Amino acid sequence: MIWLQLFYVYLKIGIFGFGGGYAMLSLIQSDVVDQYKWISLQEFTDIVAISQMTPGPIGINSATYIGYTAIHNAGYSQGMSILGSSLATFAVCLPSFILVLIISYFFSKFKNNKYVAAAFTGLRPATVGLIAAAALMLMNKENFIDYKSFLIFGAAFLLTWKFKVNPILMILLAGAAGIVLYW
Repeated sequence: MIWLQLFYVYLKIGIFGFGGGYAMLSLIQSDVVDQYKWISLQEFTDIVAISQMTPGPIGINSATYIGYTAIHNAGYSQGMSILGSSLATFAVCLPSFILVLIISYFFSKFKNNKYVAAAFTGLRPATVGLIAAAALMLMNKENFIDYKSFLIFGAAFLLTWKFKVNPILMILLAGAAGIVLYW
């Protein structure tokens, strides 16, 4: 049963996760943390942080980790857990793969269609809203445990927004700040 649930959850996330990984975060948390309880909110927050530091899209990285963890926590072996990881990753990628095939076939035919252009114009602000919702969801007690957390957040926000600090450098600086402030 967990296999079908895992496939269904990540297929649904792959279908409705317009806007990329950040837009998927609320869908992932709703199903994986709240409904099925495959991982805790703290683990989810850690996955988001780790996915920021590793290559690849956050949706795929989280699917890989959560697929493994869900199957492993259900009592299956390491080999079966790797299959669970592969299943979740495949399920989240499948809708995009199919959609890209279909779009590439029809794109040249409909690229100047006013209805298609209007639909994409409507999707843009919705995507920004989903990303903002994901950011607000991550503002929880697991991430902001004391004033030091707010200090790191404020510094990261200011350095990224105002001074355009490279995200990789920002991750390294935040990690160093965490070591200095919390060790």
